[in-house]
Amino acid sequence: QVQLVESGGGLVHPGGSLRLSCAAEGFLFSNYDMRWVRQAPGKGLEWVSVIDSDGGTTEYADSVKGRFTISRDNAKNTLYLQMLDLKPDDTARYYCAKAYSPFSRAYWDPPTGQGTQVTVSS
Repeated sequence: QVQLVESGGGLVHPGGSLRLSCAAEGFLFSNYDMRWVRQAPGKGLEWVSVIDSDGGTTEYADSVKGRFTISRDNAKNTLYLQMLDLKPDDTARYYCAKAYSPFSRAYWDPPTGQGTQVTVSS
């Protein structure tokens, strides 16, 4: 059974930083592309960043490029999102999600975890 548990969110001032983690269980983590998505109040899911199975290739939404860094530790079955220079517009619940099939990002599973709340406010 796939289990993804996000953590690391919190309340920070603008310009602050946070590091999110996503602990994965129930599947061969190292074979799957992973991504972070977020949902702000009253809005739909927004893709934030994606990383391939071995961590060699990453992509970012324009809104976070240069401020966020996605990474993974396949030995620990954990995905990370380092967030710097946070802005009020980054306020959202953040979720991790796995690709539907190994070594492919054509389709994605919907987020299944509880997510972790990030609030950026002065």
